[in-house]
Amino acid sequence: MRISHQKGGLAAFPDAEQNIWHSVNRTVLNEGYESESLDGQRVAPLMGTYPSAQVGVLRMRTLPNFWSHASCDYAMTTRLLPAGLQQTLVRVSWLVHEEAREGVDYDLEKLLPFWQLTSEQDWALCERVQRGVFSRAYQPGPLSPTREYNLEAFLRWYLRQL
Repeated sequence: MRISHQKGGLAAFPDAEQNIWHSVNRTVLNEGYESESLDGQRVAPLMGTYPSAQVGVLRMRTLPNFWSHASCDYAMTTRLLPAGLQQTLVRVSWLVHEEAREGVDYDLEKLLPFWQLTSEQDWALCERVQRGVFSRAYQPGPLSPTREYNLEAFLRWYLRQL
């Protein structure tokens, strides 16, 4: 397996000017980590034909509303759908080896928390930003080129689609 993004974290999204709506990269995990779990350890049996846990994380994104992270032991997908004014339907799914048995090969208490916590924090941030945008005191400002580069890429893609 070749790690294509050595820095960890999210790789920059492809250039929206080229009308690329998907991104796939394999990202390194921190030293001593095998999976995206609270303690970095595997939470389920190895998936597929992986001979070892040292494969990093395969990250896939499609604009505007889907992403998936696959470690050596499970994959997680998130899909966002508009559900009305200021409402979004979120569907998060976890996949493990097809022969893995709940309670024997994996426990939901270890499998689910990493992405539950991450997702709930993201949703809370989005809700606070939305309240701020609707405030009478809100004034739009520039995006941070060091922290919000993927948001800027998404906005360029979105505007191109319009």
